[in-house]
Amino acid sequence: YKDDATAFDGAKKGTINNKGRINNRIACMLFEMLGKKGIPTHLVEKPDDRNVLVRKLEMLPVEVVVRNVVAGSLAKRLGKEEGMELPSPILELYYKNDDLHDPMINDYHALVM
Repeated sequence: YKDDATAFDGAKKGTINNKGRINNRIACMLFEMLGKKGIPTHLVEKPDDRNVLVRKLEMLPVEVVVRNVVAGSLAKRLGKEEGMELPSPILELYYKNDDLHDPMINDYHALVM
């Protein structure tokens, strides 16, 4: 996991200190939670704070975004001011496809992927 960050189909790039470590920790926590619920994952082990050993799999091209604060495209879509705290998190799904500019999808779309 790296500290690189991109937005707008890679048009905007930057670095965020410790992003990789934090992303790795969150991902491993989620994989462990899924495993405890009997849901298999590709995680084999976490050798250090930036790397994981995984099984090869066919990736579902879906990105999950959890929003706790209005920002970016959500502010634009809802006409709300950036920085407004949300009363509860908003979960968004996106089809990861640069040619289509990662369109938002819903649960039913994801199920047929």
